[in-house]
Amino acid sequence: MSRTTPTSTAPSPAAASPLRLDDFLCFAVYSAGHAFNRLYRPLLERLGLTYPQYLAMVALWEADDRTVGELGARLGLESNTLTPLLKRLEAMGLVARARDARDERVVRVRLTARGRALEEPACAVPAELLAASGLDLAAVTRIRGELAALNAALAQAEATAAATA
Repeated sequence: MSRTTPTSTAPSPAAASPLRLDDFLCFAVYSAGHAFNRLYRPLLERLGLTYPQYLAMVALWEADDRTVGELGARLGLESNTLTPLLKRLEAMGLVARARDARDERVVRVRLTARGRALEEPACAVPAELLAASGLDLAAVTRIRGELAALNAALAQAEATAAATA
């Protein structure tokens, strides 16, 4: 009778991967985005808004009476994402949507009096986030500029890849 050696069911130690999450810029941006969302949540709950709703309202406070297409371009959102968000803001009484008088295919979005009034309490939010970040305004301005340049470079790379595909 021969004896067989039992095989081990434990996995063998793998070689260290050259891929490390901490080395990925995209992961740092992704993680920071989540941290921002966690900080924004309680601040925006006081206003009765979600973060995407807040961004739409900020875009309208910047320039009221925009088309859905203009808002989508400003926010980087497709209309199938933006339209339900705007419907919720309309149901809350913050915006009004109406067909454009010159072109009925175009939907315009305007702040209501209630939506305009929400701007004043919303003005406190950026200062609270700045304080929580531990950064000074110069650092925030520099980082925002670098991220904008990164975004532009990535958009260009995407356009180039799409053109060659």
